[in-house]
Amino acid sequence: MYSQNNTQFNMKIVVTGAAGFIGSCLINKLNNKGFCDIIAVDNFTRKEKTLNLKSKAITQRVERKAFFEWLDAHAPEVDFVFHIGARTDTTEQKTAIFDELNLNYSKTMWERCCRYNIPMLYASSAATYGMGELGYSDNHELIEKLKPLNAYAQSKNDFDKWVLQQTTQPPRWFGLKFFNVYGPNEYHKGRMASVIFHTFNQVKASGKVNLFRSHNPEFEDGKQLRDFVYVKDVVNVCHFFMTHVVDAGIYNLGTGEARSFLDLATQTFTSMEQAIDIEFIDTPEDIRDKYQYFTQANIQKLLDAGYDQPFFSLENGIDDYVKTYLADGSYY
Repeated sequence: MYSQNNTQFNMKIVVTGAAGFIGSCLINKLNNKGFCDIIAVDNFTRKEKTLNLKSKAITQRVERKAFFEWLDAHAPEVDFVFHIGARTDTTEQKTAIFDELNLNYSKTMWERCCRYNIPMLYASSAATYGMGELGYSDNHELIEKLKPLNAYAQSKNDFDKWVLQQTTQPPRWFGLKFFNVYGPNEYHKGRMASVIFHTFNQVKASGKVNLFRSHNPEFEDGKQLRDFVYVKDVVNVCHFFMTHVVDAGIYNLGTGEARSFLDLATQTFTSMEQAIDIEFIDTPEDIRDKYQYFTQANIQKLLDAGYDQPFFSLENGIDDYVKTYLADGSYY
């Protein structure tokens, strides 16, 4: 583990996707731990995203397209890279977009971190597991066999596979497969925001919520199961990897417990102190055949690495999200 003085006062940390949902929450976590020399990397043209960075301690903002030029000039100063930025729209069909923003950009980031001897943590995704035919183990031998369901997931798995083939590596590296992350600072995400976010807004507007009907006979309506993980837990794990001696590799990042959308909606109503009113609608056809009915992270590797902080339960996470942030539009 690093010394307190080194971590708090001497580390320059790069965060890509800095103005996004998880990236901005990570910067808040780092600031709260005393890390204030932050290089924020993103496409800063979307004004609604930049609200995520309000009041955060940042040394410099660097446009995504200009970052590698910046890094070539400043690499000796950089102590750690959190590569969180990515195109995350699961309905986008153009693979060229994902090749550019998710795959090739990440390859260049890896190669620069190797060249300049910089530790690196990057965001992968549970979407790589597809329908879960092979389970949800983060064993490296499984990654080559996975069958992602959309172009976004394929780009994430392609990078995971490429990483595992590399003989030249950063001094420390970690890939984290994020499961269904929810929490503050996702106001800008539109359709791709979490179900909790959409549930809150539907209930606020109409007093009821629509959930997707099940089109799989093995699951009742609303009983589709996902591993929902609160963003505060996600950034806690990211901080853990930066500040502890941990074996390099790809790790699952979820709670290890699958919960139903019905549980999620019920708790959102409860946290809003509203009467429960749930209706079921057909899953949109453009995502119906690529819809995951069950995800649950096997987090044994993370626990074996020494992470021992308890995760928010779905009920506690939703309660904190609704009452502390969504109720008045606050940011984390």
